[in-house]
Amino acid sequence: MSVRRVMPVIPSHNAPESRDFYGLLGFEEVMDHGWITTLASPTHPGAQISFMTADLTAPVNPDISIEVDDVDAAYALLRAAGAETVHPLTDEPWGVRRFFTRDPNGRVINVLSHR
Repeated sequence: MSVRRVMPVIPSHNAPESRDFYGLLGFEEVMDHGWITTLASPTHPGAQISFMTADLTAPVNPDISIEVDDVDAAYALLRAAGAETVHPLTDEPWGVRRFFTRDPNGRVINVLSHR
């Protein structure tokens, strides 16, 4: 299993204002689902940041998203290690398979793969 990207998820109830602010630093919008907006660097597309009002299907908002090449392997590994599952492994309608876990600091991590 390998990591493809890591992205902070910032709670925001004003995505346009956040988009404009981070746009000053060179980020451009690459996704907007209404409840989550993602910006990326046009020269380094793996450099991303997201703003979220409330997660559409999970009970909490994640603090960070980690995209891996094999989310099923990551899920099995973390469960075997005794990590807390905050949101079960789920195929989401927007094209990702993901689960949420909690790290030792209490932060909620969204682990995902694109389908």
